[in-house]
Amino acid sequence: MANLKVLKEKLKSVKGTSKITKAMKLVSTVKLKRAEELAKQSKAYDDALSEVLKEISLIISKYGASDFFGNKFSSKSKEDIKTVDIIFVTSDKGMCGAFNAKTIKAVSNLIEKYEKKEYKIRLKIAGKKGNSYFSYRGYSVVNFISSAHPDYTQAATFISESIEDYDKGITSEVILVHNGFKNKLIQELHIKQMLPFDISNLKDYPVDSLLDIEPSDPKEILDSLMKKYVEFSMYFSLIDSLAAEHSARMQAMETATKNANEVVRTLNIKYNKARQSAVTNELIEIISGVEAMK
Repeated sequence: MANLKVLKEKLKSVKGTSKITKAMKLVSTVKLKRAEELAKQSKAYDDALSEVLKEISLIISKYGASDFFGNKFSSKSKEDIKTVDIIFVTSDKGMCGAFNAKTIKAVSNLIEKYEKKEYKIRLKIAGKKGNSYFSYRGYSVVNFISSAHPDYTQAATFISESIEDYDKGITSEVILVHNGFKNKLIQELHIKQMLPFDISNLKDYPVDSLLDIEPSDPKEILDSLMKKYVEFSMYFSLIDSLAAEHSARMQAMETATKNANEVVRTLNIKYNKARQSAVTNELIEIISGVEAMK
């Protein structure tokens, strides 16, 4: 009977877990619909900004005008600066599979890469999970914000110090890492060099128009455009990461629910076998007692 009681308690516990994971999946599904729509709208603007910067960068590079337009398009003037900002996004909450692990692994690889070059690394983190991981391991976190509720003003303020420090010559690179939303089943890791603007992979990028900027101060316009690009990229990474987080959690909770239901099925079989065994033993004892009384 003791074994039956234990199995019954386990069944109750696992059934409760199954109900919780199923509810969490439903919640993530609803949240994903809203986050996915916002991510799609924001991606269109982010892509448009990127296209403009790609075209400008290639024209500047073609005419060798990177020095005139400032160091945001070239890192030549920063070769002696050994400090890099690594900004990355994780979730505030867990139970989303390997979502955070992918980002953390990518950041760890970047840290290892720059440490070998004897760089000073400044970590700036959006999301409690990433902050907990690196703080626990003794890394110095320069800045931290929550990633649960993306806000443009907060994102712009968060990354503004990195832009200022890059302009002042305190840092030589600003890198942004986040695990983004590709579709409901796949999350895609993004590692983006924000500053200087990377044109190393744009050699075959087509340029069909001439650069024509008004008013007469193109440097001021480009500085403003680059600032907007970096700020919005930070904001988009928060939105994109949030959509991917809900997608990953939805999948994780679906898998957890299936596993819990399988455990319930297995425990039910064990419980029924144990109950049948207990009934059979009782019957044997009764029959044996009757036979002994004859």
